[in-house]
Amino acid sequence: MFKNKVALITGGSSGIGKATAIMFAENGADIVITYNSNKSGAEEVAAEIQKIGRKVYVIQADLCQEKDAEDVVLSAVKEFGKIDILVNNAGRYVDGDEWNGVSEIWMKSLRQNLLLMMNISKYVIPVFKKQNSGVMVNVASRHGIKGHSDAVSYSAAKAGVINLTGAYSDLLQPFGRANSVSPSATRAGYWLIAPKEELEQTLADRPNHKLVEPETVAKKIVYLASDEAKDITGQNFPVTE
Repeated sequence: MFKNKVALITGGSSGIGKATAIMFAENGADIVITYNSNKSGAEEVAAEIQKIGRKVYVIQADLCQEKDAEDVVLSAVKEFGKIDILVNNAGRYVDGDEWNGVSEIWMKSLRQNLLLMMNISKYVIPVFKKQNSGVMVNVASRHGIKGHSDAVSYSAAKAGVINLTGAYSDLLQPFGRANSVSPSATRAGYWLIAPKEELEQTLADRPNHKLVEPETVAKKIVYLASDEAKDITGQNFPVTE
């Protein structure tokens, strides 16, 4: 499906990013993954990709820093000569994200969930333009569709991701595409360490009372990056099962 393609996945050391990187590799792509602090996780993902028989390049970066984002893209292009697919997965929920919280927590949440996507996209889009091809898939959230009072800035940031996706879709036409996915609570990141009561309440509100598996989200991302979805752009897709 992705023979001779190169996929860059941000936040590829665990969770949705890990599942997505491995799934792309299983479908023939060579992989670039970024990580911020989880070096051992990134190395484990790289080892799995190598076992599949695909090439992989791992880069440590804080994508909230524009220079780091630029270095990632330059290094990826130097290593593989191109970038065909960008999966903007990196992001995190910030503790204390409440409607009456302090502004620094809100700004941190915006930096870590929206600004970092803008930073890496700023340097990948010119690569797409030069190639006259490229596909972007951004990971938003159910809270980006409907905000939550216990995740105010996170909701705003993820809504921004959905809106940003539409803007990038316009920018990339006619040669490229951009879509986003909005997972419900997923067995990754915050939900692996969430307080028991919060997790139980979240599961109680879900039809099947289960967390979404990272592989379920990865399947949607891989589909949207494939030629099967070549006519789909500027859309956001909830992932609930």
